Amino acid sequence: MTSERRRRLRFNHYRLSTKLILTYIVLTVIPMAVLGIFSFIQYKESIEEQIGEYMPRFLRQANANIDNHIADVMAMPKLLLNSENTLAILRKDSYQSQADQNKDQYAVNNYLTRTYLNGSNSDILGVFVLSRNRLFHTSRIPFTGLDWESMLTPYGQDMDLRGKEKIILPSEIKLRFDGDIPYVMIMKQIQDTDNRKDLGTMFIAVQLTFIDRILLDFEQNEDAEIAMVSLKGEVIYHTRHELIGSMDMAVHEYPIWNGSFRESRSEKLISVTESQTFDGILVHSIPLEDLTARTDWTRTLSIMIFSGFVIVTTCLTVVFVLRVMSPIKKLIHLMKEVERGKFQVGLNMQRQDEVGILVRSFNSMIATIRELIEKNYDIKIRQKEAELYALQSQIDPHFMYNTLETISMAAEEGEKEAVVGMVTQLGRMLRFSVGNKSRFVPVREELQHVMDYLTIQKFRFEQRLSFDIREPHDLELYYTPKFIVQPIVENAVKYGLESRDKLIVEILVSRELGLRSGMEDIVIKVRDNGPGIPSRRLLEVEESLRQQTLTGKDSEFGLGNVNTRIVMMHGPHYGMQLHSVEGKGTEVTLRIPMIRLEDVSDLEQD
Repeated sequence: MTSERRRRLRFNHYRLSTKLILTYIVLTVIPMAVLGIFSFIQYKESIEEQIGEYMPRFLRQANANIDNHIADVMAMPKLLLNSENTLAILRKDSYQSQADQNKDQYAVNNYLTRTYLNGSNSDILGVFVLSRNRLFHTSRIPFTGLDWESMLTPYGQDMDLRGKEKIILPSEIKLRFDGDIPYVMIMKQIQDTDNRKDLGTMFIAVQLTFIDRILLDFEQNEDAEIAMVSLKGEVIYHTRHELIGSMDMAVHEYPIWNGSFRESRSEKLISVTESQTFDGILVHSIPLEDLTARTDWTRTLSIMIFSGFVIVTTCLTVVFVLRVMSPIKKLIHLMKEVERGKFQVGLNMQRQDEVGILVRSFNSMIATIRELIEKNYDIKIRQKEAELYALQSQIDPHFMYNTLETISMAAEEGEKEAVVGMVTQLGRMLRFSVGNKSRFVPVREELQHVMDYLTIQKFRFEQRLSFDIREPHDLELYYTPKFIVQPIVENAVKYGLESRDKLIVEILVSRELGLRSGMEDIVIKVRDNGPGIPSRRLLEVEESLRQQTLTGKDSEFGLGNVNTRIVMMHGPHYGMQLHSVEGKGTEVTLRIPMIRLEDVSDLEQD
C-alpha cells in the first residue's frame, strides 16, 4: 500500500498540466521568493552593519561635545580669582565677631550668584565653596540634604587634588534639588596663585539637561535610548530621566566598550564608546525592529507586489496550460478512439505552434493509417481474389473436364507415363493454389506452377501449343508475389488458340537495372504470337491498369489484379506493361524488385 502510494506520488506519474504548473512554481515562484527573502535579510543585515559602524562615531562626537561642555564648567572656579574682595575673604583665617563672618558670607554668596548663575550658565544649579571650615553657596533651585560637615568634609580644603577636577555623582552625596533634577557635581580646589596656598574647594552642580541638547539632533527615534553609565554600573544619565541614578549591571557583560554589537536577548543593537570624563561609557541602544521599520514596510510592499505577481502569473500559467492541454486532451480522446479501431477521426486546428504541428501530424498519421489499412486490406482482398481466380481456373469445369478427358484417353491408349505426369502436375497445381498460404513464393515455384499448367494444356492440344521458359540459374534466391504469371499465360492460351493453329508462348526471366527505381529488378516477359490487341482496346486496357479500376471475373480482371497487387506492394516503379501489335502477338512485361528471403517476413507483415 505504501509503495503504491509512493509510486503515485512520483513526478513522472503526474499529469502534464500538473507538471507544468509545478515546474513554474519550482523554477519561478520559489527562486523569486528565496531571492526576495535572501535580499531582505542581506539588506537588513547591511543596515545593522552600517548603523553599527556609524553609531560609535556619532557617540564619540557626542562624547567629545559633552567633555567640552564639562571642561568649560571645570574652568569656572578660576573666576573667583578675578575678585580681590572675594580672595581677601577666602584668605581670612578667623573673625572677631559673628557679624563680620555673616557679612563676608553674604558678599561671597552674592558674588557667586552674579558670576555663576547668570543667563549664560543656565546649566549650573548651584555653586558651593568650602574654605577654612566656612561654606559659601548659591543655588538656582532650592535643595535639601546638604550636610557639609558629614558630606563635604571628605572633599574639603585639606584634600589634595593636585590641580585636577573630580566629578562627584549624586549617589555619593545626599544633595537633592527640588524636582529631583539630575545633576553631577564638579569639584575643584581653589589655589591662591600669589601665596601658592589652597584657599578651599569649589563644588559646581551641573544640570544634565545639557546632554539632552547635545543629543537632540543626534537621535530622534522615540524608542532609541542613550545612557551614560559609570564603571560601577550607576546610570549617570539616561534619556529616560527616571532611570538616572539606577544601577545597570549589564554593562559588565558587554563584549566591547568601543563599537557595536547585537544583543540577541533583547533584540537590540547596542553601540558603546568610553568616556574619560565620567569614567564610564556612553551607550546607545535601539530595537532592531526600529532599524528595519522602513525595510519592514518595503518587505510588506514587496510581499504584496510579489503576491500579486504570483497570482497574475499563476493565472496566466494556468490559462496557458489549459490552452496547451485542451487540444492535447482532445488528441488523447481521439487516440483512444483510434485504439478502439475508429479511424474516421480528426481534429481541426489552425494554430501554428508545436501543438498545431502535433495536431496536424496526428491528422496526417491517421490519414496514413487509413490509407495503409485500406491499401493492406485491398492487397489482401486482391490476393485472395487472385488465389480464388487461380483456383477457379484450375477447377473450372471445362479445364477439369478437358484435363480428365485427356488423362482418360491417355490411359486407354496405354500411355502410363503421360497419365502419371498429368496427374502429378494437376495435383501439384492444386497443392500450390490451396496448400501454400504465403503471399510470396520463390520465383522458381511460380514458374513451375505455370509450367505445370502449360504442360497439361500441351497434352490436350499437342502440336497446336508450344512453350519455352528461360530463367537464370539463381532464381531460388529470390521471391515473387504469388499468382502473377499464371493469369497472363492463361490469357495468352485462351485467346491465342482461338485464332491460331499453332500458338507459341515464351516466358523470359532476367535481371535488369530499373530506370525509375535505380536498382536491379527481376523482369518477367510473357510473349505469344496470338491475335494481338487492337490499338484502341489496348489504350483502354492500359488506362484501366493505371487507374487500377478493372472489375469482373474475366481475363482483364486477372491482368488488373496482378498489376494492382504489384503496385500496392512495391510502389509505382513496379507493375505491368503491355506491348501488342494486332495480328502479330502480345508481350506482357512484369517488373518486381529483387526480394530475398530475409525481406519476405517484413513484406508479409505490411
